[in-house]
Amino acid sequence: MRVLIVSDLHANLEAVRALPSDFDRLWVLGDLVNYGANPAELVELVREKAAIVVRGNHDHSIGFDEDPRCSPRFRAMAEETRSYTRSVLNQEQRQYLRDLPLDATVAVDGTQFLMCHAAPSDPLFGYREAESPLWLTEEVAPGVGVELVGHTHIPFHRFLETRLLVNPGSVGQPKHGQPEARYAICEHGRITLGAAPYDVERTVAKLRRLSLSAGVFEDLAFVLRNGRVPSAPA
Repeated sequence: MRVLIVSDLHANLEAVRALPSDFDRLWVLGDLVNYGANPAELVELVREKAAIVVRGNHDHSIGFDEDPRCSPRFRAMAEETRSYTRSVLNQEQRQYLRDLPLDATVAVDGTQFLMCHAAPSDPLFGYREAESPLWLTEEVAPGVGVELVGHTHIPFHRFLETRLLVNPGSVGQPKHGQPEARYAICEHGRITLGAAPYDVERTVAKLRRLSLSAGVFEDLAFVLRNGRVPSAPA
């Protein structure tokens, strides 16, 4: 069984198309939409191909018309692209986002996997870096051997006392310093992190055609081209 694990697609169709295609199952850890130009296409692609999908804060924002609670540097980007996303998704696609579960548990090859977007105790909004001590205080069901999370856009794996913690990073808006689509592969009981280059400038060109303010466009383009958060305005 070969499982492709991804998170934070953010409506970036070029990045998603660069991912490996040789998998048996696809697991998606949330945030299909916002920040990118192809939210409808991404929702339909995930609906068609994914075996398991959990809800991210941006999916929740679009589905329920609520604040995604982004960090201050990303609030304007989130708000402007949220307006665009809601304008292009139909009612059925928004209902799909509303219906996504907050977490999921599945057993594969004798290992129990727990999946959520952010953290088990705060599955939509709990922002935690790899070294956070709060991971050790999370209460998870007995027998969980692997915990899969996203939200930070930074790939990592960490061995906790009783389980392995894995974040595949972001497919559509990486923030680890490289402009590439990030993912994880689970096969034969082993999880490896991977990366795929894609046509960043094509994604940027699509954003340029949207009705975004100049500042928001430049910030989004900076993140895509550099794989990191832009500096705060002077």
